[in-house]
Amino acid sequence: MPPSVYSYPESSQVAAALGKHILSIQESSNSSQPFRVAVSGGSLINALRKALVEDSEIASQINWSNWAIYFSDERLVELDHADSNYGLLKRDLLDHIKGTEQPTVYTIDSSLLDNASAIAEKYQEVLHKNFNIKNDSSIPIFDLILLGCGPDGHTCSLFPGHSLLKEESKSVAFIEDSPKPPPRRITLTFPVVNNAKNVVFVAEGAGKAPILKIIFEQPEEGLPSSIVNTKAKGAVSWFVNDPAVEGVNVQKSLL
Repeated sequence: MPPSVYSYPESSQVAAALGKHILSIQESSNSSQPFRVAVSGGSLINALRKALVEDSEIASQINWSNWAIYFSDERLVELDHADSNYGLLKRDLLDHIKGTEQPTVYTIDSSLLDNASAIAEKYQEVLHKNFNIKNDSSIPIFDLILLGCGPDGHTCSLFPGHSLLKEESKSVAFIEDSPKPPPRRITLTFPVVNNAKNVVFVAEGAGKAPILKIIFEQPEEGLPSSIVNTKAKGAVSWFVNDPAVEGVNVQKSLL
């Protein structure tokens, strides 16, 4: 199915629509199992706080105790390091959740930071165990993967032209030559991202318009975000403000 694009003049409207969409996915998921979500870092986390915590109507309906949060990518730094996606999630989202309910968050094993391959393998083991993956031909299927889109079209830690774009056998891979610092990271691979039940991109600001124009109008360029946009088996949705899609040929949807 083609991606849905939800565009609004103000960031507050983007957050409100994002919150409603995530709540809808939560409500339609299998309540007898954890609500399995993967998140990236960056400005996405700020948008999630506005959408899920600061909106009191939405916040009252988020069943945090049933959420299982994983990272679509993570930097190989200590969890309290300024570059850590977990650290960002904690500071900008988790610490703002009111009440005693908290999601279960699966972090990287920071005792393995010196070994990128081992830390990726360990995170994959956690994924496969929690998703009850019994053989190498199966992959974890997330209820929801929340992503950003870099100015070069990267998403997760999958960068344009990198050999990881061809990885098909692993759920989690490591990268030690990221063109964006820090260089050492782990990332979910395309087989996992593209098999999620729902993928949501959040992109705001006029600075995103040039890359979104390529993603939507020139998918043959093969940018990582384009690959997800065109090959994901589940529903793909974009939540953007109007400047981010100014001059971009997209069909806007209504939520």
